[in-house]
Amino acid sequence: MDSLNPEHPPVTAAPAGRGPQVWKFWGTALWGLFIFAAMFIGQIAVVAWFVLRQGGPIDIATAVHVVGGGITISLSVITGLPAVLAALWLAIHFSRTPFADYLALRWTSWTNVAIGVAGLFVLVMGWDQLSRASGREVTPGFMVDVLKSARADGALWLLVVAFCVAAPISEELFARGFLYRGWSETFLRPAGAILLSSVVWTGLHLQYDWFFFGEVFSIGLWLGYLRCRSNSTWLTIVLHGLNNLGAVGQTIWLAG
Repeated sequence: MDSLNPEHPPVTAAPAGRGPQVWKFWGTALWGLFIFAAMFIGQIAVVAWFVLRQGGPIDIATAVHVVGGGITISLSVITGLPAVLAALWLAIHFSRTPFADYLALRWTSWTNVAIGVAGLFVLVMGWDQLSRASGREVTPGFMVDVLKSARADGALWLLVVAFCVAAPISEELFARGFLYRGWSETFLRPAGAILLSSVVWTGLHLQYDWFFFGEVFSIGLWLGYLRCRSNSTWLTIVLHGLNNLGAVGQTIWLAG
């Protein structure tokens, strides 16, 4: 969609060292693996620290209890953000394209904001109704357990920061920022880039079951469409954060 927006013409590809360029299919895929690895290392470092600080022998039960703790998960998500930013900076630095331009870090119209909020609301409500109709829990059990743990440790505020600020920024810059930008300027075109980046983004949510996988994937498609329509990753970051805030609020309410 960037190529259809006269206000933000695409950066034309050029040989390395001879001007700005956009990583194409394989360049985006390989750098994407590097960025994902950075995110994983940034997050797992916190988990490892919490496990090791327990002292004494470490068994499976102890490790699972620590890893599933609200504070552990919150801090791991937060520390993943600077790791993602550093990896993105490195990948984009070698492309010789300005960081903000590459990731479409520009605001959009309030019309696009209103469309995004309305569409997201309809989508989430539709999945909630489908969940109730099929006799399922509206909120994943994983979310309830993490919230109860964070609340017991007095770290509910940290969970909100992690899920509603750090996670949306990390995931949107990775999926709708970097992956979409590169893949949309290949044979995939915007439609294929929306689809493939949504598949990758859904794969980041392995804590959910198949039903919630479907919900995450559909939200990814909607956010991808909005990224294409608005040429703004800030829009998808804000909407992602609002969606997560609503999910946290709903979980708090349902958990009593």
